[in-house]
Amino acid sequence: MPRPGPPPVTDDSEEARAFLQTRLALFWKVLFGFNLAGGVLGAAGGGMVKPGPDTVITFGAIVLAGAFWWLCRRGKRSVRFCRIVDVIGLLVVAIVGTFLTRFILVGFVREHSVVTLEGSLMADGYVVMIDLFPAAMYLAIRAALIPSSPRRTILVTAMVGIPKIVLSSVLVPAVVGGGLAWRGAHSGAFPWLPTTSIMEWTIATITCTVISRVIYGLRAEVREARRFGQYVLERKIGEGAMGVVYRATHAMLRRPAAIKLLLKDRASEADLMRFEREVQHTSRLVHPNTISIFDYGRTADGTFYYVMEYLDGMDLQHLVDQFGPVEPARTIHILAQVSGALAEAHALGLIHRDIKPANIILTERPDEPDVVKVVDFGLVKRFGGNLDESAATDAIVGTPLYMAPEAISRPDTVDGRSDLYAVGAVAYFLLTGKHVFEAASVLEVCSKHMLEAPVPPSQRLGKPLPADLEAIVLGCLAKDRDARPASAALLRTALLACADAKRYDLPAARAWWQARRAAKKSDPSPAETIDDVDSRPATMAIDLGGRSTVALNPVS
Repeated sequence: MPRPGPPPVTDDSEEARAFLQTRLALFWKVLFGFNLAGGVLGAAGGGMVKPGPDTVITFGAIVLAGAFWWLCRRGKRSVRFCRIVDVIGLLVVAIVGTFLTRFILVGFVREHSVVTLEGSLMADGYVVMIDLFPAAMYLAIRAALIPSSPRRTILVTAMVGIPKIVLSSVLVPAVVGGGLAWRGAHSGAFPWLPTTSIMEWTIATITCTVISRVIYGLRAEVREARRFGQYVLERKIGEGAMGVVYRATHAMLRRPAAIKLLLKDRASEADLMRFEREVQHTSRLVHPNTISIFDYGRTADGTFYYVMEYLDGMDLQHLVDQFGPVEPARTIHILAQVSGALAEAHALGLIHRDIKPANIILTERPDEPDVVKVVDFGLVKRFGGNLDESAATDAIVGTPLYMAPEAISRPDTVDGRSDLYAVGAVAYFLLTGKHVFEAASVLEVCSKHMLEAPVPPSQRLGKPLPADLEAIVLGCLAKDRDARPASAALLRTALLACADAKRYDLPAARAWWQARRAAKKSDPSPAETIDDVDSRPATMAIDLGGRSTVALNPVS
């Protein structure tokens, strides 16, 4: 018996909801433009110079379409709300259009003295045909823009068409036409009008259903093409030199995740080894401040990917870029979590080798703000005499702005204290908003790390900093690794012993995240992402054996 495949992605996902709301807003925007253009052309042609029922109805149609557009683009609307606006809005606009068409055509008939029975019947026929055409056109536009199954399209078209045909063919002529056409309909001279209307609307229904079937089917094919195992890709949240990161959702659990893909056109054998090494090493780490790996594998076309937890937050690079230097108490809270994650990695004999602000994500949990996640273990290496077989001992790897002196001069000797140097450089950046050393070239930065003493962060910032915290930062930045904290665990202990550690303001942190959520809700555009390769310091991999020089921007 064949194994059942994953269930299809239904319309109750957040992606489907957002897509439906966006397309519905676009549909009403188009209708608003059409009605506005019709009103302007009518006024320019002199048909609405004198205020009358047609002017009022035209203005009402413009206002209605604009109101529905405003409702659909404002805030986060539920699928139920969108579906109601989809049907009710169309029905209301269609009824308004029926009255508008009747007033305009009857006015034309009276203006040209078409008062005979034959003339009134001909006018009535034109009224019905002209009235049904824009409604059919609107429904065709709806079928092309709004995600809708063929069955739903048939139902919507019928719900709009039946009352419109009744109004246009029977009721409205009696009310608006002053009884002129009504006499003809009752005399039996106009039996073909309802039949013609039904035939025209049947053709419109078939056309709209075909459009929906094609569009709906193509979208389903796209969804299936974006499926990776049990996960469905939603939107890109980062891209680097080797890979792309997408937000995804588990098809059954509805759990958000992030999927990292190694792009085939950028992948070499070394890239693939680094990618697989990142999965293997990160999956061994279970510390709450280390990103979790859920799954990994290859697609049918050979694309390597792995699935990790989705982090709705920002990296420390963006934090400082957007909000400036971080206060000491919050810096201590962040660094203590980074040290905890590194303590576990070092205990397993792994060094990260690329600790930097862009690889430290700040997020939140319902019970705790400012939760740190250390990401991107692609350059991880074993130490203690058991080097990773894929890591060349003579290669300089890491980000120059955060590299320890021994990682530059003797990369084969790096150990856990090299990561602690990078932690000190990250702390310096958080407190001052500036890098420890800044220069015009990579060579100059590396030279300063090896030879030049850092300016104390308080002096660089231009105002005092807690003496105990500044001493820890400068201790991590010591050229001699023996002068640095002996381990990440001891560094964490020292950080938590600082006087300002007790001044971490939990309510203020919650308020900060609440304000960020509010700002993000009002401006849903992706102003910040986990990865921005244009603004992030580049990770370098330089082979000292003369074989290659590579600049990497890993994404996580």
